[in-house]
Amino acid sequence: MPAVAQIADPSQVFVLGTITLTAESDESRGGTTTSVSSDDILRTNRASLDDALRVAPGVQVGNSGGSRNERLIYVRGFDRFQVPLSVDGIRVYLPADNRLDYGRFLTPDLAEIQVQKSYVSVLNGPGGMGGAINLVTRQPTEIFEGEARLGVEAGNRGDVTARTGFLSLGTRQQDFWLQGSYMKRDNDGFYLSRDYNPRPQQGAGQRDNSETDDDRLNLKAGWTPNATDEYVLSYTRQTGSKEAPYNVDQPIRGITGDPGVGQSWQRDWTWPEWDLDSLAFYSHTELGGGYLKTRAYYNRFDNLLSAWDDSTHSSQTERRAFNSRYKDRAWGLSLEAGAELGAANTLRGALHYRRDKHRSIQLPQPTLGLPADPTEISEEETWSLALENTWQARDDLSVIAGISYDRAEVLEADRTDTDPGLPTGSSDAVNWQVAAIWQPDSSGEFHASLSSRTRFPTLFDRYSTRFGTVVPNPDLKSERALNAELGYGGDLGPARIEAALFYSKVRDMIQSVPTGDLDDEGDPMSQSQNVGDGSYKGFEIAASWDVNDRLALVANYTLLHRGISDPERADYRPTDTPRHNAYLRLDWQATDNLTVSPSFEVSSSRLSESAIQPDDPSQIAYTRMGGFGLANIDVEWQASDQASVVFGIRNIFDRDYQLVEGYPEPGRTFFLTTRMTF
Repeated sequence: MPAVAQIADPSQVFVLGTITLTAESDESRGGTTTSVSSDDILRTNRASLDDALRVAPGVQVGNSGGSRNERLIYVRGFDRFQVPLSVDGIRVYLPADNRLDYGRFLTPDLAEIQVQKSYVSVLNGPGGMGGAINLVTRQPTEIFEGEARLGVEAGNRGDVTARTGFLSLGTRQQDFWLQGSYMKRDNDGFYLSRDYNPRPQQGAGQRDNSETDDDRLNLKAGWTPNATDEYVLSYTRQTGSKEAPYNVDQPIRGITGDPGVGQSWQRDWTWPEWDLDSLAFYSHTELGGGYLKTRAYYNRFDNLLSAWDDSTHSSQTERRAFNSRYKDRAWGLSLEAGAELGAANTLRGALHYRRDKHRSIQLPQPTLGLPADPTEISEEETWSLALENTWQARDDLSVIAGISYDRAEVLEADRTDTDPGLPTGSSDAVNWQVAAIWQPDSSGEFHASLSSRTRFPTLFDRYSTRFGTVVPNPDLKSERALNAELGYGGDLGPARIEAALFYSKVRDMIQSVPTGDLDDEGDPMSQSQNVGDGSYKGFEIAASWDVNDRLALVANYTLLHRGISDPERADYRPTDTPRHNAYLRLDWQATDNLTVSPSFEVSSSRLSESAIQPDDPSQIAYTRMGGFGLANIDVEWQASDQASVVFGIRNIFDRDYQLVEGYPEPGRTFFLTTRMTF
């Protein structure tokens, strides 16, 4: 197995932006991975990250509900805190709480989406407790190339609801390349199913407060002095704004009457700004019998949360009204090196360093012109040192073992100019992994893996008081998962099969535990503590079959069972993930230029925390959300070698369904996208 990683790649994938899904020679690294290509994203009009991954095996999508109403992704049951998200290999991390909204990440400029499940190489750095997601942008392959797209979406009443534009230009010369792209999506909101039952909180037709506006600019310049070395400078700017739909079952100020027993007014929140910037340098250099890869970056996250007096979102005069601005900055460096140790061993090592600085600026009752509260500053430093060795035991058997030491230290917590802040704390962890890959013939591969990985608590976990109802816990420990997997990938007859059995045991889960004390208003206090344990187990299988020259089938199925035990809350149960997920797609090339692709998504029921909770804080009420099946169809017409048109319908039968109680999903949706390449 060569230690030198060849960077030449005929595809549009930005190679230096990939993570360690496979070895650079395309040999397995011991876990189950899924890649979603740009072609699949285009044909099915899945413009946001959560939508693009909802049909991938082992992945479930959700909605946080509540006043934030964020789109979520679960990988084999692990959530956004336990599965890091990266863009071109550089992690997107929000130091305050890491509450990523996956609906804010657009997909048209991506070459592929990479998903690792359970087993994540220690070389990737800290945080890969239950998997990893990486968005890989494009790099050019031709002397000059370009692509332009225009798309529209419409609801079930025929009104245009969203408009999307995308432009990409690139050039590859003998020793350098340039790539640039820009996209914008203006979404007026979605339409509910005609089967939805209107109520005072939400009438029929268009979903109130579901508007979003997103765009992303990506620029890259690469220098390739020879066949193996490459140096790239990249800049990405992503801007967005969004509103948050209300729960259709809870009272809203200015619309419904006073709250009943066990209820309260919903928060009136919007996000006028949700912006990310990243400036990064990538390099790959061959060093004799080894290689060195580097990534250095500077990231910014600017976020504005506005709380209003009522549902009209027109004034901010009440005490509950505010503008909360986050101004976060991160600096980081990653180094990876590898070399052969004799004929049978390849040793790789990685060093990761990251420093996050969080600034919180609170402006109370902005309409009244009150001064801002003192700016609170928190700062955190994270290190990771990892080693991984690949032993080629036989021609058909390789064994991979790795170990890492990770450390996160809070340097400052909620410090202001007049207040030294809260006590600081730190966490460290040793992670390890081992995998065996057996390739008995060229048509198939078996793998088995065992790994122990952690994730550090966020500043929010350690210090947030949740408006005075939570006691900080600066010494909160890391969560830890022991992941085991048996998998196979290969050809069985005419079909390509990927299958895996998986089991994860999670310890020291971070849960909110009642302290027995009351706050100033008599409400019960709680604290984030390491008290819960969990088990995630299941099975997934994906298959693709070219039936003949004009007919192909793609299908996958996932079985997931989650269990959680918490000595403080015996009735605590896992929410937001169904036990059964399935997807079936048929691609029929009706003519040389026309492809018709019907598909079907199936999801079983799932638990959701009920909108109305018991007065006793030691009790939790749940609602079981019904399962659903969604029929879709996509039609692609290749008008010429350079021009194509894609038309489709999502949720053909206009099914009314919810992922979280009180938050209905879109009804029937139409889309039309025109594409021109040059």
